[in-house]
Amino acid sequence: MNQLLTIKEASLWASSHLGKNITTSNISYLIQYGKIRKYRENGITAISKTELINYYKSFNGQRESIWREKLGDDLNWALSFDHLKEKDTTKHVHRLHPYKGKFIPQLVAYFIDNHIDDFKKEKFFQNGDIILDPFSGSGTTMVQANELGIHAIGVDISAFNVLISNAKITRIDIQNLNSEIHKITSLLREFILKNKNTAFENELLKELNFFNKKYFPSPGYKIKIRKKEIIEAQYTPIKEKEFSQIFYKLQNKYQLKIEQDKNETFLERWYLEPVRREIDFVFEQLQKVENLATKKILTIILSRTIRSCRATTHADLATLKHPVTKTYYCRKHGKICKPLFSIFSWWNRYSKDTIKRLYEFENLRTNTHQKCLQGDARNINIFDVLSVKDPEFGELAKNKKIAGIFSSPPYVGMIDYHEQHAYAYDLFGFKRNDTLEIGPLCKGQGKAARGTYVDGISQVLNNARQYMQDNFDVFFVANDKFNIYPIIAEKSGMKIVSQYKRPVLNRTEKDKSAYSEIIFHLKEK
Repeated sequence: MNQLLTIKEASLWASSHLGKNITTSNISYLIQYGKIRKYRENGITAISKTELINYYKSFNGQRESIWREKLGDDLNWALSFDHLKEKDTTKHVHRLHPYKGKFIPQLVAYFIDNHIDDFKKEKFFQNGDIILDPFSGSGTTMVQANELGIHAIGVDISAFNVLISNAKITRIDIQNLNSEIHKITSLLREFILKNKNTAFENELLKELNFFNKKYFPSPGYKIKIRKKEIIEAQYTPIKEKEFSQIFYKLQNKYQLKIEQDKNETFLERWYLEPVRREIDFVFEQLQKVENLATKKILTIILSRTIRSCRATTHADLATLKHPVTKTYYCRKHGKICKPLFSIFSWWNRYSKDTIKRLYEFENLRTNTHQKCLQGDARNINIFDVLSVKDPEFGELAKNKKIAGIFSSPPYVGMIDYHEQHAYAYDLFGFKRNDTLEIGPLCKGQGKAARGTYVDGISQVLNNARQYMQDNFDVFFVANDKFNIYPIIAEKSGMKIVSQYKRPVLNRTEKDKSAYSEIIFHLKEK
């Protein structure tokens, strides 16, 4: 018999069954996101005990139990968004350009949308409100605010971050963009055909295909490694050296210059000569584009392209250990791989992807204002700068004021936010403001660094308060392993009224161990 339980009964049963506290909110989450079906019994919501048992036997159910065991029963599994696929968390313009340290748009929506979650009792913001993100990054809060009918102001110290953020939310003449992309792509194709690297790369690929099929057949090669019939550490250096002779012969045949003459800037150190020539050629074409909004999107496409064309191994894309100027054994793919000698395929791919994402967002965007301002959030005069950049929005903001904040401040000593886009600063000539970053990687996580960080975040909040309405709400996403946010709240004249402990399931780091972050809800004292 399929026994039905009320949400309260299910909470009590699951707590007993699993030997840990399962709240009514946990059960409501399972219903809301279709993990288990909702039934009605005597006008009361009920669920199937059998379905509940099956869920806790499933992968996500077991993962939830394991993570609660490691991270605590206060884990808010509703904020795991474990029902989403990657294409959902990187939807439309959110993936116009890579960016380390950003949160997923669904997390923003959970707190700023006034009707997203029937089980979330409080509604913090309303349509037409203005929210602030003083650490705008790649503009996730602004984009999601637009989609939900809420105005948003972003602030960021990085000129490149401001470019990314504003490019995402600016209305684009997609027909004009398409035309410019087609023109530049055609010119790039002609430019490449005039050079030797196309013929060189085509012959190199043929040689690689033949060599890898012979010495690194799939899946036979990996099977032999598992069976210890091949000792990888001994076998691969020999084969890598063997193929390098083929590589050098082809290089001599085509008289191809691979390394740049200088090794001082990021662009000189991490890009091969043929790639650098193509980058400079496309950059020259961008300067001829008259439509400013189109030009900014093309700049984003080029930046995204060159980020994927750095001369490094496939396994070291995130860490950039040392430049690679010839073929190498790739542990990630289990064969001999090569560095990139042309940007064309990535430029073409990202151009098409960008058009598709802009169209998707165009169908979702609302008639609201968003603008990211370049400046130091500790002291920027938000309304004055906004009035210069967008007079209409500036007037609205002065009259209405800001209802609250949703942001993810930099973590202490985790990321150098300028350095992650060093190639863009080199190519586009943006002014770097590394010394004004709060909590940069180079300062570490020591006591002094933590103290400076506390002062910096507090100054940001104190500066923002003068532009905010009474009874404002502040949401900060943080991994507060040093327990410094209570100090920040105190120094900002605020108090922490709620904390939401969120499991982070899909991390990009190699370390996939159980990990959580806190969403702090602050209000004025």
